[in-house]
Amino acid sequence: MARPRKLDPSSSPRALLGAELRHRREQAGLSQSELGEPFFLSGSFIGQLESGVRRMQMDQAIQFDRALSADGFFERNCAALGKSKYPEHFAEAAEAEARATEIKEYAPQLIPGLLQTEAYARAVFQEGRPTVTKSAIDELVAARLERGHILDDPTEPMLWVVLDEAVLRRQVGGPGVMAAALRHIAGLAAQRRIIAQVLPFSVGAHTAIEGSLKLMAFSDAPPLAYLQGLATGQLQDDPAQVRQHELTYDLVVASALSPAASLALIKSVAEGYEHEAQEY
Repeated sequence: MARPRKLDPSSSPRALLGAELRHRREQAGLSQSELGEPFFLSGSFIGQLESGVRRMQMDQAIQFDRALSADGFFERNCAALGKSKYPEHFAEAAEAEARATEIKEYAPQLIPGLLQTEAYARAVFQEGRPTVTKSAIDELVAARLERGHILDDPTEPMLWVVLDEAVLRRQVGGPGVMAAALRHIAGLAAQRRIIAQVLPFSVGAHTAIEGSLKLMAFSDAPPLAYLQGLATGQLQDDPAQVRQHELTYDLVVASALSPAASLALIKSVAEGYEHEAQEY
């Protein structure tokens, strides 16, 4: 098991809460599992709170105050976490994503958020939220593009995506937007910054056919799986469930085109969109 990372309590409220939770738990002589058990929280979840991977909720803060005789410390500082810039169902996953050392994702319908261009993201939000104001759309796009900056680091996190062929064929924003979006992915793959594979239609049914899947690994906390649906999302930390999702992803990878063949297909589809855009 990786050694717990020493958090800088001054770096963020979440780091402060995590460092204090670890300190008080160890003072009380409790393991992570022993602390979480009365509240139906797994030991891995407690570890993710302590490492700053997961966001502490107010009801949990109140429970920790009582269990560790913290005199309201966790409740007071939990309030300082503030409101996330992301939708509620995705906020915790986005925060975990920013701390991950490795991200693996299967995308069945849309280009993953980390790889979206501004024009593609705007088209997704405009069509998905037809009654939302332009300023609200601008905020959503800005938040999505900000997430993508984790790829500015040349090596970490390692990002491995499997795109269903539907992602390539579904025109989001028109042929010009699609051409640029696919060229962006192809560029990152060609630079060896990401691993990208395509799951072709010819595969037919497969292990992840019912939805998307994101796996996140960390240097100082157990791995997480994130499953997303329509305006819903579920972050899972149960080791058995995460292992099952890892197997699902491995089987999808085994059915996908090789990275080289996938890159060729992505470039070919992008070229087709470019020709189509020129005809308008």
